Amino acid sequence: MAILVVGSVAFDTIQSPYGKVEKILGGSATYFSLAASYFTEVRVVAVVGEDFTNQQENVLRQRGIGLEGIQRAKGKTFHWGGEYGENLNEAKTHFTELNVFQDFQPQIPARYRETEFLFLANIDPVLQGQVRRQMNGTPLVGGDTMNFWINGYRKDLLETLKLIDILLINDTE
Repeated sequence: MAILVVGSVAFDTIQSPYGKVEKILGGSATYFSLAASYFTEVRVVAVVGEDFTNQQENVLRQRGIGLEGIQRAKGKTFHWGGEYGENLNEAKTHFTELNVFQDFQPQIPARYRETEFLFLANIDPVLQGQVRRQMNGTPLVGGDTMNFWINGYRKDLLETLKLIDILLINDTE
């Protein structure tokens, strides 16, 4: 059994009551992949920039995550910066630098097309729909979204929600 996750592999700069970290490995596909890798085989499709090094890639590789679907592009990796207060369910965004993620067009490797399960991590709902249609035989599809897509791309998001079976969403969104 395996699961394919398509989404962001990124850098995060995070401040919380517990401290601040800069440009750590982040992104919705990263977090999902690391968690899921404790239970099943995970395959990732994402895009990273020239600043994404072997050090970051090895974090995923050490968990046995399939990286054949990682696309490398000229430019910088997606970078998000934000702050969490006492309620760690609520994030305040300070900046979003899409960088190479802005032109991301997910390419599913042929070997990944037969993956049993699909998780559409937090990306543009139009891209989520395109990936879902490429993986037409997948019996169970999960998805993730956030306020950026809910508020700015509602119509596209509502169409994409029709294509998934499970939705993960922060209760404050």
